[in-house]
Amino acid sequence: MKTDDAGAICIANDRASARYVVARTLARAGFRVLEAASGEQALAIAQRERPAMMILDLELADIDSLEVCRRLKADPVMATMAVLQTSETSVPLTERVHGLEAGADASLTQPFTAAELVATVRSLLRLKEREAAERRRAEELAEADRRKDEFLAMLAHELRNPLAAVVSAHSVLFAYPTREPREERARQIAQRQSQHLIRIVDDLLEVSRVVRGNISLRRECVDLHELLTQVTNLAGDSDRRVSLRAAPGPIFVDGDPTRLSQVFTNLLDNAVKYTQPGGRIEVSLLDDGGQAHVRVRDDGVGITKDGLEHIFDLFYQSNVSLDRTEGGLGIGLTLVRALVEMHGGTVTANSEGPGRGMEFHVVLPGVATVRDAANSELYAASARPGGTSRRVLIIEDNEDIRVLLGDLCKQWGHEVALASDGPQGVALALQLRPDVALVDIGLPGLDGCEVARRIRDDPRGSDTHLVALTGYGSQELRAATAEAGFELHLVKPVNPERLAEFISSTSAVH
Repeated sequence: MKTDDAGAICIANDRASARYVVARTLARAGFRVLEAASGEQALAIAQRERPAMMILDLELADIDSLEVCRRLKADPVMATMAVLQTSETSVPLTERVHGLEAGADASLTQPFTAAELVATVRSLLRLKEREAAERRRAEELAEADRRKDEFLAMLAHELRNPLAAVVSAHSVLFAYPTREPREERARQIAQRQSQHLIRIVDDLLEVSRVVRGNISLRRECVDLHELLTQVTNLAGDSDRRVSLRAAPGPIFVDGDPTRLSQVFTNLLDNAVKYTQPGGRIEVSLLDDGGQAHVRVRDDGVGITKDGLEHIFDLFYQSNVSLDRTEGGLGIGLTLVRALVEMHGGTVTANSEGPGRGMEFHVVLPGVATVRDAANSELYAASARPGGTSRRVLIIEDNEDIRVLLGDLCKQWGHEVALASDGPQGVALALQLRPDVALVDIGLPGLDGCEVARRIRDDPRGSDTHLVALTGYGSQELRAATAEAGFELHLVKPVNPERLAEFISSTSAVH
């Protein structure tokens, strides 16, 4: 007779007669049976044969059966093996309980019938098979999640290079006067949509890193009142009525200003997206006993109770219509929650139902002191750049980005030299000895980090200020570029204002 549950079963019992009865019963039921007359033999068979189940008698002579069970469960390879303990009625109940606590999956007390034994074995094997299927499913999901993260990172990276060229082209175009209103409108539209694409690409790249905790905060003293004023002013460009309600004066928190700006920009973008033109969006700020409370309230479309439970879930979309008028990828609010929690805060959402608006409530702890804020302002003031001309070398293999960055630097009054690969970049850097070198990391011939090391190792290039240009912003890559000698790590598409400020702030080295 063969059964669907058939698999190798090891019977560990130092009494031959008892072992024979169990082995014969299971063999008749269609199972392949292995026998061990001691605990040592049982462990050896488990290592060698990897049986599906161990039927373990509680009264082994050589090794305590509880110890055998613990060793099986402590071994990563054998931990999934089912263990059925058997015992005589004379064995105290406490011993049987200790066996279960040591890792046994079930227990039978003699005398038991053949039917009871076979049914218990089959039940345990089915349970273990379901557990194995769940583990395989979990592993498959983890692998799929890893591949998704890799895909999103690669997609964002591949989109950055063409976006960098487009943004640089816009910056060049805006330096020249327009000839008619239609041309000006076209420029403004192209600029707005480019910035929208940049935000989408940034969110795609960051969502997996933030959710997995691979982003560290660069904390400083932040005036939340000032930050919210800037964010709401930008949102005020929409045709919604956006207002900020807060008591006069600063409210300081210890946080990363870039990430906090990202949090509240995403919340306001969400409010604008789901509020009709002419609708109201109110942001309020309150300092309540050492905690900063920010509420973003709109009178937009609202959400159902079921949707509210999933609103912070990755890729969740509420009431997506075929026309996609509300757009979005369903990742902005996931980033909000992750970033707020990284700051030690909380974010909650509330809506009274469809058509009745939405409110997000962010609570941030650790309000900083006014003295700390003053020190932060002094530090920021000391970093403001000057406006002297510099000699700039651009090492970039993408021709469009190379040319447009060169044009930008020329517009800012700097002298520019161009190189299209790693070896040429090193040669020009040592020959021309520029004040600043902008170096793409993914260069042919020599990668950007190796270019930086070679420039730094030569006395002719040791004083050159190095800027890394790359499509990736991970902490690992930032650490690698810093170790190679770069002073600044910029993620494409490069923010022209940030680049201009850095170049102007450097001192002429030659």
